[in-house]
Amino acid sequence: MFDFLHGYDVLGAFWMTVKLTVISAVGSLVWGTLLAGMRVSPVPLMRGFGTAYVNIVRNIPLTVIIVFNSLGLADIFGVTLGASDFKIQGFRLAVLGFVAYTSAFVCEALRSGINTVPLGQAEAARAIGLSFSQTLRLVVLPQAFRAVIGPLANVLIALTKNTTVAAAIGVAEAAALMKTMIENEAQTLLIGAVFAFGFVVLTLPTGLILGWLGKRLAVKR
Repeated sequence: MFDFLHGYDVLGAFWMTVKLTVISAVGSLVWGTLLAGMRVSPVPLMRGFGTAYVNIVRNIPLTVIIVFNSLGLADIFGVTLGASDFKIQGFRLAVLGFVAYTSAFVCEALRSGINTVPLGQAEAARAIGLSFSQTLRLVVLPQAFRAVIGPLANVLIALTKNTTVAAAIGVAEAAALMKTMIENEAQTLLIGAVFAFGFVVLTLPTGLILGWLGKRLAVKR
């Protein structure tokens, strides 16, 4: 029944999806945390930049961002991110696009977590001499992260599925291979089922594990 899989590197395609997801998730978490800090910053310029970035990027389709990275940054401005090989360049540009897009959602999830931290804790931290950045880093963010593990899990699952957009710029991940197989083989339903099952295997454990972790680490108020 599954003879059509011979000759295709399905596991390699899903491994590319995993690499895109993990690297983009780490970058999105770092940049999204910085954006969340800007959103709640007492400095108007930083607060304005964070707000503008999130509101603009969230309303741009991911496909547009990914294609712009390839056609705009690479072809027009010559940005290669240090890669001479076309495949490596496409991978890095895709990661850049995913980070730019997903970090806006990470920021909003974290900002909602920051809003759950009682204001009195931040005021107490400032009263003992901690600066805004110290208060955010030592008091507010640790509690905010614990409060939003569930929402961040949803963002991670969405990112895993969004990696299929990388096929638009030639990155050989799961969706790109599925398209090739459908064009070459007369097993459309089975091919779709195989790749759908693959994404379920990637995303379902993530949701279950992070959901359980979120309940275990939730801040009791």
